[in-house]
Amino acid sequence: MVEGISPLFETCQEKVKGTNINEETLLATDYLNHFNEVVMMIDMLPDMPECLDMIKDWEPKPYKDHFRESTIADKDLAVEVYDHAMPFVRRAFEDTIAQVDQAIFQAIANAEEALTTGDKEFLRFKIGESAAEIHALQDRLSAIIHGTADLSGEMIEEEEHVTMDQSDIDALFD
Repeated sequence: MVEGISPLFETCQEKVKGTNINEETLLATDYLNHFNEVVMMIDMLPDMPECLDMIKDWEPKPYKDHFRESTIADKDLAVEVYDHAMPFVRRAFEDTIAQVDQAIFQAIANAEEALTTGDKEFLRFKIGESAAEIHALQDRLSAIIHGTADLSGEMIEEEEHVTMDQSDIDALFD
């Protein structure tokens, strides 16, 4: 077995068959709903700047917390299997979540800046920039969840953490 992979990975893959949790990644698309409403409001800001106060109330929410508070049928299973996803998948997923969170906060800052100018075209431009970045990150999250993202760099990075014994180290210098 590859180092870092949960011994329960295959068991979890069997458990999620027939659910809305991806068998390959052990992730569920329902997590994307955490972002959908705030992103929709960001998209509407140029025409409805009064949405900014509601957007500012949004807070990041970790994957497991989202499902603990969810009403979907497989919420407990989503929480249970999350820690058994491939480490490089989970790391790419969590890194991308952090980027989405940051992009949303940047969109808020951009909107506040643009609104102080009173220039609606500047607001539309700034929000357009922010929204494009957020949408691209959401697409990456979706691809990670569905197992279609190119994570080869993350896999290589994961493999680099494998501990080498002295004979392997010696062989590098031969």
